[in-house]
Amino acid sequence: MAAADQPKLIIEADAEALAQAAAERVMARIAANPGQIAICLTGGSSPRKLYQLLGSDAYRGKIPWDRVHWFIGDERFVPSSDPLNNMAVARATFLDRNAPSGHIHPIPTTAESPEAGAEAYARELQSFYGAKNLDPARPLFDMVLMGAGPDGHTASLFPGYPAVEETTRWVVGVPKANVAPFVPRVSLTLPVLASCREMLFEIAGHDKQPILTRLLNGETLPAVRARSNGETVWLVDQAALPEGIRGGR
Repeated sequence: MAAADQPKLIIEADAEALAQAAAERVMARIAANPGQIAICLTGGSSPRKLYQLLGSDAYRGKIPWDRVHWFIGDERFVPSSDPLNNMAVARATFLDRNAPSGHIHPIPTTAESPEAGAEAYARELQSFYGAKNLDPARPLFDMVLMGAGPDGHTASLFPGYPAVEETTRWVVGVPKANVAPFVPRVSLTLPVLASCREMLFEIAGHDKQPILTRLLNGETLPAVRARSNGETVWLVDQAALPEGIRGGR
């Protein structure tokens, strides 16, 4: 993991310390940009403690809500009222109480198909960015939050699926998920997720130990292939670490 193009591995004691470290990294990225800020959120269980922190008294007063736009890296193709909806969780946890409504950018799930939702979200991202082609010198996002699934997927880019190889489209429809919940998805593609100053993975809990072992061994899984054009950080707690490297940093 020492090579320049490899992720930076940061180990925290537990899930609470990990969420605190993630919150501090988010705040550092916000502080580094005096202009319009874009943060790409992630779904699943891994970011919930982080979202609770960002909405807490300790952090919400420090966030310039009028300058931050909130996007999401993937979505389950279910109504916004469905508890499986990723952005709905983020909204209920911290966004709706703090962020201007026009600064929250959910993936549309009322379109006729995941692919139609993907096309609509691509247009929204391109409108925000001001171009249809990404410039390596001008990242789309200040930070992209990521997680790693039990099969090594990240966002909704599953091992062996054609969407992982996409290099042209910004957003794709995923007709069927590889893991539960087995619902269609919409996902940003690897090149678009890479267009960020920092990509931050949160990997916590003993149940993540098998997949983290595979990731650290360099298997060509989507979570290994996901890299920022800037800095990529894997934030890991002790419970998720393989036995041989526990206690290290």
